[in-house]
Amino acid sequence: MAEPITVAVRRGEIVEARHTVHAVAVRGGAVVSEAGDGGLLTFMRSAAKPIQALPVLRARPDLDDRELAIASASHLADPLQIGAVRSLLAKAPAREDELECGAVGEPPSALRHNCSGKHAGFLALCRARGWDSRGYRLLDHPVQRAMLAEVAAAADLREDEIPTAIDGCGVVNFALPLERMAHAFARFTELDGGARVAEAMRAYPALIRGPGAPDTVLMESLPGWIAKGGAEGLLCAAGPDGIGVALKVEDGGARAVGSAVAAFLGRLGHPLDQLESAPVENSRGELVGRICAD
Repeated sequence: MAEPITVAVRRGEIVEARHTVHAVAVRGGAVVSEAGDGGLLTFMRSAAKPIQALPVLRARPDLDDRELAIASASHLADPLQIGAVRSLLAKAPAREDELECGAVGEPPSALRHNCSGKHAGFLALCRARGWDSRGYRLLDHPVQRAMLAEVAAAADLREDEIPTAIDGCGVVNFALPLERMAHAFARFTELDGGARVAEAMRAYPALIRGPGAPDTVLMESLPGWIAKGGAEGLLCAAGPDGIGVALKVEDGGARAVGSAVAAFLGRLGHPLDQLESAPVENSRGELVGRICAD
């Protein structure tokens, strides 16, 4: 097994913490680069969202790029992102109180939940297919059966090879080896609807997460790339040359993702200077250290 990436957190000149990161790159069905355990089984979390947008697009080809992007997003609830969620709900058509992601923020609102775009897409799928939308988040609902089938097909796995559990927003999530996630992203634009969803993500990278987020910065910096992060230190990406990448911070530390993806993509000839290091600041806003790959 190749050595994993190590991301160090320095306060002053002293290393205060280290994060171990596993990453793999796939092209044409073969591993072309690996750091750590490319076969690590872990949950795809929100990195699955672009794949989950595909059945929505096929059922609703009238969705525009902004609506497809927000269906693929883990947004930060800024006004433009909330506006895109509202647009997708209106087109479904569906109401805010039908969203089953839970309410967050102050005052509490389901619209503000970072997964509300995906959930609005699920409601649009229900309307298009004539399915009862109640309980659309549950494993035995047609929506979630469709999502499992879509992820399995993208990763070239059988559905019974994919363990499932409940994600943070209440829907089903999927566990795959990192190599299979990278494979799914490598072939994403070849999937039915994949080119259109990828185009939407590239057109609206700021909707996918927001300023400074590794997936948004990656898409803003590398022409033709798509990227989607997930909880617990996961990120998947794909380049225009048919390469797919999946990366996981072993301890789930999200602060290590940017430096790790910059280090791994740098090895592949895709420098990402904006993410190489991140500041460590104190409560006064003073720079007291840095986060970067060793």
